[in-house]
Amino acid sequence: MEGGKVKKSAGRKTFLVVWLGLIVVILAAIFLIGLPPGESEPIKAVMRDGVMHDLYKVRVFGLRVDPGLVSAWVVTGALLLAAAAIRIFAIPRFTWVPGRFQSVIEALVEFFSGMAKGNSPHRTGFVGAYIFTAGVYIFFSTIFELVGARVMTDAGVTVSLPAPIADINGALGMGVLSYLMILAAGFVTNGAKGGLGVLKDFSLPISMSFRLFGALLSGLLVTELVYYNVALSFVLPVLVGVLFTLMHAAIQTYVLASLVSFFYGEAVEPKPPKAKKEKRPKPPKKEKEPKAA
Repeated sequence: MEGGKVKKSAGRKTFLVVWLGLIVVILAAIFLIGLPPGESEPIKAVMRDGVMHDLYKVRVFGLRVDPGLVSAWVVTGALLLAAAAIRIFAIPRFTWVPGRFQSVIEALVEFFSGMAKGNSPHRTGFVGAYIFTAGVYIFFSTIFELVGARVMTDAGVTVSLPAPIADINGALGMGVLSYLMILAAGFVTNGAKGGLGVLKDFSLPISMSFRLFGALLSGLLVTELVYYNVALSFVLPVLVGVLFTLMHAAIQTYVLASLVSFFYGEAVEPKPPKAKKEKRPKPPKKEKEPKAA
């Protein structure tokens, strides 16, 4: 027992020494390298391109489209192929004693299914499948920018493909699609009353869309600010970019799934029938007393 404790303490000391050495090397490199030679793209142009995506276009079938649309096609195609492969090759081999991959799939399904049951107890099947699909798409769309795939624009410039949700059009598409799904569920379940109840929340698609877009844009802007600060532009932008991307992917997946399941539950909740007013019985007429002679 004592030998094991000694080995653990020695391993921790080695780990701390290695990390301290790396920190010292990074700090020394920051002060020795200084400003890089030449001029780089101004941060104002980088931020504008991160918001508007109007500087560079890609030619696809003769049409000029944003790079974000190409990213959306790549992510959608990859997810469809992965889903088909899992359904054909993996699911038929699932056993009563799950392995690692089966445990991960079952944990994801149980997580989104439990969220659907908690926020929409009356109808859970469809909304559980929808938030699972939307959550997986948002997560992988967010971390897609870590791949670093590049494409040639019509101007002859090679640019990195952005995250599909970082494009305002992609975020609006996800918000509007979720809202239309909730609206249709309200009409199907509760008729005109359910649909009109959803129509009152006309700001819902805008809020969901800009929540997605704003979260991813904030990560981009923070990373660019760190990169353009010379004292922090060595190694640190990589760590900040990866951490912000993973954090936003997990948070936005959870937030959108929670909002969609909650508003879906409100839309499909059975409306209590109006209580009929009971008519009060009319008081009996008083008989006229005979007049005295």
